[in-house]
Amino acid sequence: MIFFKDLWDLVAAFRKYDPATKSSIEILLLYPGIKAWVIHQLSHFFYQSGVPFVPRLLSEAGRLITGIDIHPGAKLGKRVLIDHGMGVVIGETAIVEDDVLIYQGVTLGGTTLERQKKRHPTIKEKCVLGAGCKILGDITVGVGCRIGAGSVVVRDVPPGSTVVGIPGRVVASAGVKEGQELEHGHLPDPFMARINEIESRLKKLEGLEKSSS
Repeated sequence: MIFFKDLWDLVAAFRKYDPATKSSIEILLLYPGIKAWVIHQLSHFFYQSGVPFVPRLLSEAGRLITGIDIHPGAKLGKRVLIDHGMGVVIGETAIVEDDVLIYQGVTLGGTTLERQKKRHPTIKEKCVLGAGCKILGDITVGVGCRIGAGSVVVRDVPPGSTVVGIPGRVVASAGVKEGQELEHGHLPDPFMARINEIESRLKKLEGLEKSSS
């Protein structure tokens, strides 16, 4: 019964965050994020039970069906919404907590070859991982963070932060307000801000030179 409740909660999350949805039955039967979640629940169960081969067989089937590659050992919380999902990779020791939004091309990858060690990120609850971002190593992305599309994150991220760039840098720390989770176009751009600051100083210097001459 818990499985079906969690599944229905995930469908409700898709209804909330995807304006393209037409009906719950469409989400349940056709959305790759739902299929990937269901298959992962099965593969993770067998993985924890110590059953050989079957968990990886199921995860491989899930990857072929959905384009989403989730290792059976990864731990996913409730209402983890993988939107579109093509190219998403979630490694063996990754932990994704409740109410996380993951977009296509996201990688939660490892940075070491050591076995029996946590090698992948922990994503705390209510984070938004923008399309194509890469979060690498045994690091923690704090509660309510927003990772910009295409960013590469290799260090811990404080709660409520917005991260952009390669390597990822914290550009805001006020958190994400309700209803603004999908406003990727409104992320701060520290590079343009710096360029604008330099241009402003140059104009002031040019003005001083003209006035002195």
